[in-house]
Amino acid sequence: MELIYVLDILGTFAFAISGALVASDKKFDLFGVIIIAFVTAVGGGMLRDVLIDAHPINWIGDLNYLYTIFVAVVFTFLFKSKIAYLSKTLFLFDTIGISVFTLLGLEKGLSFNLHPIVAIIMGMISAVFGGVLRDVLTNKIPLIFEKEIYASACLAGGITYLVLSYFSVPENIVFIISAGVIVMIRVIAVKFHLQLPKIKDDLFTKK
Repeated sequence: MELIYVLDILGTFAFAISGALVASDKKFDLFGVIIIAFVTAVGGGMLRDVLIDAHPINWIGDLNYLYTIFVAVVFTFLFKSKIAYLSKTLFLFDTIGISVFTLLGLEKGLSFNLHPIVAIIMGMISAVFGGVLRDVLTNKIPLIFEKEIYASACLAGGITYLVLSYFSVPENIVFIISAGVIVMIRVIAVKFHLQLPKIKDDLFTKK
């Protein structure tokens, strides 16, 4: 699981940078930037652990998450003007991050004997709610509610995980394939600007 842990840390780093950038653009002071970076990086996992009553909460049990967030904040302050050139790299880390967060959250839910559907929801919360909390705290409409296919990719990956597990596919292969589904959907959605349909009219709307 060492590789998965490394990917988890890379995802945390990317999430923390995205939070720090948003807070910096909003003219938050250093303390505010740290808080938003922290919430973005570990907020989803923390909410998941609170909901399922898991102890210790993710970042309390492993201080490497806190160290990663602080490094990300320092990196943002030192290289903010250059980060735009790293957007593709950060997108890759972010995408890997949500895939790993989704599956780790799903696995944790299953380990607590939650119903598979609830476990998938826990995985999605792990992956996307840090960004939701970031956007709410910075007075923005959360990205997942208005633009990109994000949570839907996590849902597809979670379903893939459960289906493959049902057929007794080896655990490592299940993880790799499921994570690949999330990454593939996310990349295709961004590349081709795909979005979920929006409710505009109903059967009774007059044309």
